[in-house]
Amino acid sequence: MIEQIIQSLNKNSIEHYLINETTEHSTELFFIKKNLDMRRSKDVTKYEVTIYCDFVKNDVKMRGFATCSIYPGMSDEELSKKLSDAKYSCQFACNPYFEFPEPNKEVCENDNIYSQEDAIANMTTALFANDTASDCFINSAEIFVKNNQYHTISSWGTDVSYERQNIEGEFVVQCTSPEDVETYQDFYYTTPDTDALSEKVRRTIDLTRQRAIATRCNINGSIKLIISGQYVADLLDFYTTRASASMIYPKYSDFEEGKQVQSSNITADALNITLTSELPFSSEGIKMTDRTLLENGVLKNIHGPARFCHYLNITPTGPYKGIRVNSGSTPLSDMETGKYLHVVNFSDFQMDAMSGRFGGEFRLAFYSDGEKVIPLTGGSISGSIMELAGNMKLSSEMQTLKDYTGPFAISIDNVIVG
Repeated sequence: MIEQIIQSLNKNSIEHYLINETTEHSTELFFIKKNLDMRRSKDVTKYEVTIYCDFVKNDVKMRGFATCSIYPGMSDEELSKKLSDAKYSCQFACNPYFEFPEPNKEVCENDNIYSQEDAIANMTTALFANDTASDCFINSAEIFVKNNQYHTISSWGTDVSYERQNIEGEFVVQCTSPEDVETYQDFYYTTPDTDALSEKVRRTIDLTRQRAIATRCNINGSIKLIISGQYVADLLDFYTTRASASMIYPKYSDFEEGKQVQSSNITADALNITLTSELPFSSEGIKMTDRTLLENGVLKNIHGPARFCHYLNITPTGPYKGIRVNSGSTPLSDMETGKYLHVVNFSDFQMDAMSGRFGGEFRLAFYSDGEKVIPLTGGSISGSIMELAGNMKLSSEMQTLKDYTGPFAISIDNVIVG
């Protein structure tokens, strides 16, 4: 199919292009309680073609681009029309001219690929290992094991390919008494991590029981907030997003290399963050390597695709999502002293990278008045990471999630609860 696409590109006099081919082989299981409701397998190949066209507007050199999706089985006429339409669209994308990244030719072998049958069997066993009670149980679940092959080829000489496997899915835990409540969880692993999944289910069952007996939140004012799990990754994603060249070039972000971006007054833990990538290459074929993002709160690297990096006159790095964060020195048990609110489940946690504001309504939190701890529901928290990042404490306990390895919990003083 790639040869057919290239022939059509040439017939349409398209000189510059980028082709991304993705082939997905997946096994998918759907459960109602512990009963397998459906099993299916998928083999899907898709292509994304980006076309670049150079032109001059108002005496300024431009490089427009447009992306279209191509599917196997398209006729030559359908393919040609898709590409010609994309070429036509390029003239309306008045981007300042930018250079393509350096060409790269590499095949990245992956020896860490497990049998799909073994992976699905082991992860199914792990999913239900701690589902043993009648009052609190998994009421539905999905498990997907995916083997993906990626191939990127460009007109400027890039030709890279690699394979990756991931195991992902979701489950819902239901507790029927004294209140009928549910907790949704998703999961993502690059290897069949049975211990992590069974522990995630166990913790979710415990928290859902607490949600069933939680009382409505009736506290307000300023408090020490503790967040844990996925919400730590969501909060710290602020720095990854703000350090993106696509945020910095249009001045949505004021981050600069060498600038203290955490806080001018750090009284707790300074952030040390490394950019990581699960994939060896970006969609443009740029080789992805670990890069220091923050060192003691100071920005060390800006990241992004070729276009925005060219505008900032820096070497293209590719856009990053994953981070690795150094642990703190405070155990969670030490955080949970005195008066605090530990939120373990939000209905929708928001971290706004533009304003620095974070917050959301919580479904389950544990409130301590300094003497007793009670489960609460129905309250909300709000704060600004720009104002509060200097007093953040990172837990010594660590966790690994999709696109995040780092502290399990963070405590922040002076967050508003209501």
